[in-house]
Amino acid sequence: MDRRKSIKSIILGGVAGGLAINGCKPGTEGEAAAAEALVQEEKHFGRTPEEKELLQKLYAEQFFNEHEMATLGVLCALILPANGTNGSATDAGVPDFIEFMAKDIPAYQTPLQGGLMWLDHKSNKDYGVEFKTATEAQQKEILDAIAFPDKENPTYEQQFFSLVRNLTVTGYYTSKEGIEDLGYKGNSPNVWDGVPEDILAKHGKSYDPEWIAKCVDQSKRNDMAEWDDEGNLLT
Repeated sequence: MDRRKSIKSIILGGVAGGLAINGCKPGTEGEAAAAEALVQEEKHFGRTPEEKELLQKLYAEQFFNEHEMATLGVLCALILPANGTNGSATDAGVPDFIEFMAKDIPAYQTPLQGGLMWLDHKSNKDYGVEFKTATEAQQKEILDAIAFPDKENPTYEQQFFSLVRNLTVTGYYTSKEGIEDLGYKGNSPNVWDGVPEDILAKHGKSYDPEWIAKCVDQSKRNDMAEWDDEGNLLT
């Protein structure tokens, strides 16, 4: 049994004991809580107890209010909109990511919250509506004016947009949807079929046919090598 399965067994054992003590039956709140605990443990596999405690604290808090989260949803979807294949940054849950980052890095809180207030102020001033209910053309006109900050002396709203844009891109391209959008496959084993013949010939070298059969036969690539007591390769 590997480490991950062992941890699952330990958790399930502890949960089962708790259920027995509390007299929980299938389909009750106790069972749902047990299942959620298992999901969270899997999600945060490898975290230290201190990290898990901090995560639990951050998840229990709410920084942005409902209106701010809705505005973030509109903003993230404008920064990274849906295409013919993939959903938008908002579809990928980026507003929740930004909410988490604002709690994890308190220095982000004032710039983000102040920037969202500025968007509503600007939209109300120019169009008589909140940013989230303005037309897409109106929203883009507001964003176009702050999307290219002055490198020497960026304004407050330009700094806000740069921050939220960076968080949106980071959140999206570290999400399942974003990774699929990139087409990233992760680390994959390659196939080694030996040193090329021209290189071997150049150095006056060659492979022992017996070793070729044992070491470069791709049909046996998943087999574990075995040696005898004298160090001779067996398989």
